[in-house]
Amino acid sequence: MGLVTGWSYQGPKRGADRAVLLAHGAGSDREGAALVAVADALAAAKVPSLRFDYPYRSAGRRAPDRPPVLEAATREAAAELARRSGLPPERLVLGGRSMGGRVCSLVAAARPDADPPVRALGLALLGYPLHPMGKPEQRRDMHFRYLTMPVLFASGTRDNLAPRAELARSARKVKGPVTMHWIDTADHGYRPLKSSGRTSAEVLGDVAAAVVAWVAALPG
Repeated sequence: MGLVTGWSYQGPKRGADRAVLLAHGAGSDREGAALVAVADALAAAKVPSLRFDYPYRSAGRRAPDRPPVLEAATREAAAELARRSGLPPERLVLGGRSMGGRVCSLVAAARPDADPPVRALGLALLGYPLHPMGKPEQRRDMHFRYLTMPVLFASGTRDNLAPRAELARSARKVKGPVTMHWIDTADHGYRPLKSSGRTSAEVLGDVAAAVVAWVAALPG
């Protein structure tokens, strides 16, 4: 038995030329609202996607698995998406919310001190956690210089785990093409200020539309 036991596959099983892996954040699971919104929008655009639960969530634990387990589970999930969609790894977009997106970026980075990278068409990082809460000095961008594929950052302008100026500066380390999609007044959980006049559902629709448009524009 593998590390991952919970899967949610959406979209055509064959015929697409790209597919998207969606990994959840630390305090969520594969049914997180942002992942579901993105998966539904991708399915409407006839792009397959696969959501999965990390082992700790399947086991009913709240604390995330250790980094080696998270990375191994992400590699396993990418292989499962390739199998289900019939696509080679280089036709897969890896990404997800917060921690999940970060782990995807780690396994896709050609780090000299790590296992061979997972080849990917692109990375979709939804609310990238640039540093832990209250610890801005602990930057999580050292591996960005090893990312050579297109990268989408979709973050709120009030995200206290990735202030706009800091994330934009860190993103310049990425070797591949970078797209920044900012959600006005949204925090790390994609919650907007009431004064914005937007609901959380509207913000998730915005994020989902941005991901679909970016994925569709990747090289064919």
